[in-house]
Amino acid sequence: MKALIVIDYTNDFVADDGKLSCGERGQAIEQRITEISQEFVQNGDYVVFAVDVHDEEDRYHPEKQLFPPHNIRGTKGRQLYGQLGKYYTDFLRRTDNIEWMDKTRYSAFAGTNLEIKLRERGIQEIHLTGVCTDICVLHTAVDAYNKGFRIVVHRDAVESFNPAGHDWALAHFATTLGAKVVTENEV
Repeated sequence: MKALIVIDYTNDFVADDGKLSCGERGQAIEQRITEISQEFVQNGDYVVFAVDVHDEEDRYHPEKQLFPPHNIRGTKGRQLYGQLGKYYTDFLRRTDNIEWMDKTRYSAFAGTNLEIKLRERGIQEIHLTGVCTDICVLHTAVDAYNKGFRIVVHRDAVESFNPAGHDWALAHFATTLGAKVVTENEV
């Protein structure tokens, strides 16, 4: 069994007016992320939208010193970006294999019940998409590796505001984590 984890593909990380946006780089993967999500849902696979959440007045969060406020609870910035947001809303009501999961750290595993949800379903292989390749996607992949999951990263469905970091992370997935890094034609 396999699962798709869509990481932080929200307005704050992708839209032109997002608080910590990848901009055009992140927008360029919108169609591919949506296609992959639709494929997983139609196949009955488990799909998790792992979405960063922050509280505006949280002065203790470690990211407060590193990044401007972003993905604040209850704001438009936390909503899924573009087509993916519309798709998620339409299908959420019709299936129980899609889940929204708040996360407060880079990794989708840190402080969440993601591992439990995956193990309950007998999932051994996770597919990763979203942003940022070299931050939240990377940390999720490292935790997945350490927990013994097989990892597939969709090269054409991850992106970052840091091109050098993006390229480094793609290489790291394959050479250090043993992940399969694929594009649409290689799946």
